[in-house]
Amino acid sequence: MMNTLRLWWHRLVDPIDPPLMLILIMLIALSAGMMGSASPERMGAQMVNVLVALAIMRIVAQIPPQRLMHLAVPVYLLGIALLIGVALFGDISKGARRWLNLGVMRIQPSELMKIAMPLLLAWFFQRHETMLRLRDYGVAALLLLVPVALIARQPDLGTAVLVLAAGFYVIFLAGLSWKILGGMAVAAMAAAPLAWSLMHDYQRNRILTLIDPEKDPLGKGFHIIQSTIAIGSGGILGKGWGQGTQAQLDFLPERHTDFIFAVYSEEFGLIGNVVLLFLLSLLIGRGLMIAANGATMFARLLAGALTMIFFTYAFVNMGMVSGILPVVGVPLPFISYGGTALVTLSLAVGILMSIHKNRMLVQK
Repeated sequence: MMNTLRLWWHRLVDPIDPPLMLILIMLIALSAGMMGSASPERMGAQMVNVLVALAIMRIVAQIPPQRLMHLAVPVYLLGIALLIGVALFGDISKGARRWLNLGVMRIQPSELMKIAMPLLLAWFFQRHETMLRLRDYGVAALLLLVPVALIARQPDLGTAVLVLAAGFYVIFLAGLSWKILGGMAVAAMAAAPLAWSLMHDYQRNRILTLIDPEKDPLGKGFHIIQSTIAIGSGGILGKGWGQGTQAQLDFLPERHTDFIFAVYSEEFGLIGNVVLLFLLSLLIGRGLMIAANGATMFARLLAGALTMIFFTYAFVNMGMVSGILPVVGVPLPFISYGGTALVTLSLAVGILMSIHKNRMLVQK
């Protein structure tokens, strides 16, 4: 009996990386505490989301990187097909066409591309590892821009930015020259007027609101003004759990999702923010350590890109809530309410655990 229990326990924890799991548990515990303050009626639903996400993470952690590499092209092509399906037949909600109705359920294919994009590009560079040429980087950029364009067209600027970042990190980590990066930066600045003309009205308004939120304090600037008030009023120690006036008196919009960082800052202040940043830094640091020890170029590029996605989520969310970036609807990783983003991020953690578990299999 004891041997059977040990065997089941070994199978349960074998693919789990203890440091990564510990960091994840602390972030989820922090999220539960914030949900109890910002939106207690959603606590039960969020716990279900957490259980589903952890189950998916556990399953993915058992899949060897070699098998993930074989799935790269099919998953990418499926994602592109679903994005085209959204463009042709997708449901329209709040002026955007982002969801595809499959009859029994609705899916948001753009979320799939956050994982499919780095998966494909890591596979692509693995295949060309022996002789990488400038042309290969151009092909990788084209593979990246196709889904980004389809997602931006929906329009969904937040997800488009995240998918673009995920792909860019792979291309950068594959050895893209700094000279080329500098040229791309100059080209981007030169193309800014064209990009402005191609933006939707609501996207232009977000940028204008970022520059001067006081121009429309009760309208488009209301979100940023209230969130910065909440962050500033927290001070050093914060007002205490459940005592934040901006959140509890309903001044903060979307306080359980995109703006949960403002609720957290008001209640726990600068000290709480330092703790949160420390946990996120540990998560990113552990991911980069796993990437550095990857057995193949595919594993290293994929782990590095997925880890930097955690950074991008956190940076964009905190930046938009603090008023230094436009509001683009990006959640705070593992803290904000929601099932889709939590599952996507947990899937990424599962892949990191798989890469860590199999880090020596090819080198031996």
